[in-house]
Amino acid sequence: MSGKVTDEQQQPLSYANVVFLSLPDSAFVAGAVSGEDGSFSLSAEGGKGVLKVSCIGYTTLYKDCGPGEQLSLQLKADAQLLDEVVVKGDLPKTRLKGSSMITTVAGSVLEKAGTAENLLDRIPGVSAGGGAVSVFGRGAAEVYINGRKVRDSSELDQLASENIKSVEVINNPGARYAASVKAVVRITTKRAPGEGFGFNNRAYAKFNKDWTVLDQFNFNYRSGGFDLSGMLAASDGHAWSERNVVQDTYLDKLWKQHMHMDEKEHSQNLYTMLSANYTFGNGHALGVRYNWKRQPRYDSWGTLDSEVLQNGEQDELLRSVYESTSRETSHTLNFYYAGQVGKWNIDFNADALWNGNDTDGFTDEQVTTPSGTETDRRQVNTFSRADNSLYAGKLVLSREWLGGELSLGGEYSHNTHGNDYVNPEGLLEDDHSEIREGNASGFVEYGRSFGSVYVQAGVRFEHVAADYYEGGKRVESQSKQYNDWFPSATVVVPAGNVQLALSYASDIVRPSYHMLRGNIVYNNRYTYESGNPLLRPQVAQNLILNAVYDWTQLTLGYVHTKDAIVTTSIPYSDTDPSIALLTNTNAPAYNHTFASLSLTPTIGIWSPQLTAAVVKQWYHTDTPWGRLNLDKPLVSLSWENSLKLPGGFLLNADASWSSLGHEENTEVKRQLWSVNAMLYKGFLNDRLTFQLQATDLFNSTRSRSLVYLGSLRTFYTDAEPNSRSVSLTIRYKFNATKSKYKGTGAGSSQKNRM
Repeated sequence: MSGKVTDEQQQPLSYANVVFLSLPDSAFVAGAVSGEDGSFSLSAEGGKGVLKVSCIGYTTLYKDCGPGEQLSLQLKADAQLLDEVVVKGDLPKTRLKGSSMITTVAGSVLEKAGTAENLLDRIPGVSAGGGAVSVFGRGAAEVYINGRKVRDSSELDQLASENIKSVEVINNPGARYAASVKAVVRITTKRAPGEGFGFNNRAYAKFNKDWTVLDQFNFNYRSGGFDLSGMLAASDGHAWSERNVVQDTYLDKLWKQHMHMDEKEHSQNLYTMLSANYTFGNGHALGVRYNWKRQPRYDSWGTLDSEVLQNGEQDELLRSVYESTSRETSHTLNFYYAGQVGKWNIDFNADALWNGNDTDGFTDEQVTTPSGTETDRRQVNTFSRADNSLYAGKLVLSREWLGGELSLGGEYSHNTHGNDYVNPEGLLEDDHSEIREGNASGFVEYGRSFGSVYVQAGVRFEHVAADYYEGGKRVESQSKQYNDWFPSATVVVPAGNVQLALSYASDIVRPSYHMLRGNIVYNNRYTYESGNPLLRPQVAQNLILNAVYDWTQLTLGYVHTKDAIVTTSIPYSDTDPSIALLTNTNAPAYNHTFASLSLTPTIGIWSPQLTAAVVKQWYHTDTPWGRLNLDKPLVSLSWENSLKLPGGFLLNADASWSSLGHEENTEVKRQLWSVNAMLYKGFLNDRLTFQLQATDLFNSTRSRSLVYLGSLRTFYTDAEPNSRSVSLTIRYKFNATKSKYKGTGAGSSQKNRM
């Protein structure tokens, strides 16, 4: 039997206890807990009985029922004034649910991590920073907040960790998600009570040689089933980077470039968001959300000093002074409907996106002899315009079927990417190209429990048709069609007190439009950069085992990758092979494995987290010295500590270290280590909070790496540490109820490629 539990206002009641009792002895037969939407299902042998439904704050309901019934159950409020309630338990922070690892945040020290981004960086197997979220062994992750896809990384800063109930990490997503999604992080917030108007304001300031400031105002109005929320934000930021690069080119002579690069950036951003949501009837909800983002100015400028040697003898000196200015505007619109018709749950989303970017670049390059005599001087101007548009729709249907859950659905998106690139001097070829791409997909997934064993299997089909146009004419060789099947399966088996989940899935990485571009960017007279319109998608087969025991989590993975997209170098022309054209290419198939072990006990006021991880690959690449095996493992250790101090203070002190090793065609040449600290304090019942954070205290994150760029070149980089910073975040909130917006979005993978 199945059904839904609601309150007297027809609002879903989550976490209600639903128990089936046999007749006439009222013995326990089966039990369940209602989900976020109030729905539940029970499966047991037997005939008619009594259903007992209970929830804190409501009168317990008893109802006669029988097999196969679809029930609508309403609980009446039963408020009582209590002096005190103390609840104690040993629920572990992280547990397995299907192929997901769920970390409980509510009631733990993780509540005081700061922002959602700070919190995710403390979840086992997850790293977050600079708006990017990745899962160990899998790479970049899609992030959802209450089922809605996060489009703008600033959302992770808007959300305070104290408002988060749990975090679900899926390191091998199934057929429900696009095949390009390698990992998923789902954030569930606490259910916020109350109605009326509320706001939440966040002010942030960071210093790292220069200041970065941000102010963000969020508001919400709720009345009955209607919900209106919005956001206004503005930021002004500075960044910098400094690195030494050595590029070796092995021809009849050894050409060596010693380069010193010093670059600074200044960006300004404006953000707005407005959403309206209405819940009606028995769990029906619909809404619309609009996002506008404007980057009125993004400036980068710097110098590139180069020394060119032939067989160890100084040949010439180059000095390039460059600057670039960009402007960008984007609009995103989402409409959704979520509800239930009969036994089917319906989730529909429609999305539209428009984006435009203008970039002007200028380089002044001076060439001199070792004695200082000028031999050449070039001024290179470039002008580019990129336009993106996308229209997408997604429908997901699910229901109880044959004792399990059946899910099926489809998604379609059509997007256009236009690129105009002009070099007035004629040194580089102009580019006027356009890509028009349609992506249609469908999936079916079924999961069911067999005793204590849970099995889920699914398959996804994706059809992609991309047409490439140059100067308004379709180019047949660069237009592509793909038809791919992506199966997935998961088996969850308990082994005593250990939870085990074994999952298989295939995924794909389609090259971004930037990788597919046809224009060439001028770095200096010896180094150009370009895209590769002939790139093939990267496909991987993944087998992952997750295990959880109390406060111990173990992950093991094996991945077979075909057509990996890597950086390489080819001669820019046959007449002068000393000029390197950096581009992307597809590498031969290779395998890699990964493993991580996390320990997260709680010892009094101390909550440590110790994680050890290793990645090992079997990768072959061409180098100037022949074909090499790059198979040295990368090892990393992290030790995070949270201390609850007197006076309501919370102190975090963290340390991390990573080893030398290989990652695809890159060799890590220096060990990395860093130490971070954070102090948190709340006032006025946490309506006013302060967070002081220090990153990379010892300025120790100096990275060194060697990239093998084919049989002619290597590229060595020594980057100066630039992550040491100190920041202060002040947040004040008033009746800050959370939006009920439930849109999940459509066309996610295509938006990411843009």
